[in-house]
Amino acid sequence: MLVTMDIEQLKLVWQSAWNSLPTLLAATPVTLGFALGAMLLGLPLGFLVALARLSRFGPLRWLSSVFVSFMRGTPLLVQIFVIYYGLPSLGVTLNPIAGGIIALTLNAAAYLSETIRAAILSIPHGQREAATSLGLSGAQTMRLIILPQAARVALPSMSNTLIGLVKDTSLVSVITVVELLRSAQLVIARTFEPFGPYLMAALIYWLISSLLELVQRALERRFSRGFTK
Repeated sequence: MLVTMDIEQLKLVWQSAWNSLPTLLAATPVTLGFALGAMLLGLPLGFLVALARLSRFGPLRWLSSVFVSFMRGTPLLVQIFVIYYGLPSLGVTLNPIAGGIIALTLNAAAYLSETIRAAILSIPHGQREAATSLGLSGAQTMRLIILPQAARVALPSMSNTLIGLVKDTSLVSVITVVELLRSAQLVIARTFEPFGPYLMAALIYWLISSLLELVQRALERRFSRGFTK
């Protein structure tokens, strides 16, 4: 089947995309807020889960492993449904914003925990022994020796997690959160022209991801200089 599109159709698509831009830009801070909020909450939770995974206490290690396996092994969309639509049957009712943030945070924490755990394990064990010989406690060794080096190792993966979160925020549109994708859908419901708004939404997602990639590279260069001096 031959698909053709004349100049007038292209103009209509571009006009539809351009007209949707103010509405989409107004919803973009919501998308960024969800992504950054989930990252800021997920990072300390992921660190605690990583420590639990490295713990010598068997039950704690097992529970944290089950958490990571479940969150990484089930779709984020299903997790959102369980938290927002499932918890009310247990007497816990959340508004869409809280439900979305909790789901994104738990999902991000699972992935971040594996990143942090791998980064900690990448530090040679001899450095721990050297710190012990200098009289540093376990907590001091972790804070002063292990974590600064592990942060440099984990930075690319953590940045990728944040970029992934920006895109994953589109899933909270299913629980009526008016973020970027939901905003595009509302525009389409008014105009009955889907291509332009969806294309503009995709371009905004791409622009945000590209900017975060630039920040990631700048941070990596900064860390590299710091460790090579």
